Amino acid sequence: MLVIGTDVVERYFSAHAGHKGIKAARAQYEAWLAIAMAANWKTPADVKAAHPKASILKSGRVVFNIKANDYRLVALVQYRAGVLMIRFFGSHEEYDAIDAETV
Repeated sequence: MLVIGTDVVERYFSAHAGHKGIKAARAQYEAWLAIAMAANWKTPADVKAAHPKASILKSGRVVFNIKANDYRLVALVQYRAGVLMIRFFGSHEEYDAIDAETV
């Protein structure tokens, strides 16, 4: 997949540098990113096969749990084009304050 929007995550990590657990979150995000970039997801089922705990939402949105659900990443996946656009990255609490289907 072509992954765009990584700047969203990088800005979050920069703003939260030094926070407890942020280094582990970055490491797990980087592992997720490597998997996503190497993937060839054609359907939501392909995403679920790679990430069983991912939540498939309407409008092509997918929610990935990062660092055992401490952080959430919301992506818009355009399966035909092979593009994944990161739309949100934040703590579980921050995620609860957004509408993942429209972000």
